[in-house]
Amino acid sequence: MKTVYHPASERGHVNFGWLDSHHSFSFGNWHDPEKVHFGALRILNDDIVKGGKGFDTHPHENMEIISIPLKGAIAHKDSTGTEGIIYSGDVQIMSAGSGIRHSEYNASHYDPVNFLQIWVFPKQQNIRPRHDQKTFDHTARKGKWQVVVSPKTEEGGVWINQDARMAMTRLEAGKEITFTPAFPGNGVYLFVVEGQVEVGGATLERRDGLGISEMDQFAIKAGPGSELLAIEVPMFA
Repeated sequence: MKTVYHPASERGHVNFGWLDSHHSFSFGNWHDPEKVHFGALRILNDDIVKGGKGFDTHPHENMEIISIPLKGAIAHKDSTGTEGIIYSGDVQIMSAGSGIRHSEYNASHYDPVNFLQIWVFPKQQNIRPRHDQKTFDHTARKGKWQVVVSPKTEEGGVWINQDARMAMTRLEAGKEITFTPAFPGNGVYLFVVEGQVEVGGATLERRDGLGISEMDQFAIKAGPGSELLAIEVPMFA
């Protein structure tokens, strides 16, 4: 098993007042040559946006863009005609494909929203832009993996244009869980949303990331109040 450790304290950080953002991978004006991507995983941003603020309309192309609100809600609008609210418990994916424009704003005028924005390189280029969103029951991930993003429709996640999957779990202290990639050769980027876990002898704290590759399965032991996001992606140089 091969691992790469990304402590939360070493993430890129910008604070524009209305936006307080931490970057697990190079983004915007922050560049770390050792943190450009993990396989097909290009971006993992941990954003806090003040009430009434957000990202004005801007373009994307040929990227799978996933939004996961952790607290609060996001108002989304894009050039496909899609407009709506992404609440905590929802997962939204947008296939930018041949080109799309969208905006994201805090749906509240008063309370901050905290959400993860994740970019994954697509499997097929220049597809027709598309959007999908689904609400997930948080209790269904207690002690087990709940798949929230997958190209396999039978797994119940929002569909992605890539041989990639995302799953979330909540674990009680002392509990163990294993993760097995669905696609041979894929790596897994494990992100600690809350709490503390042990993986392969390493202790990971809140918002730490660990890239894991060259394995068929790995085990995780939970500390108090652990919530995890596993991002499974194809690996390439």
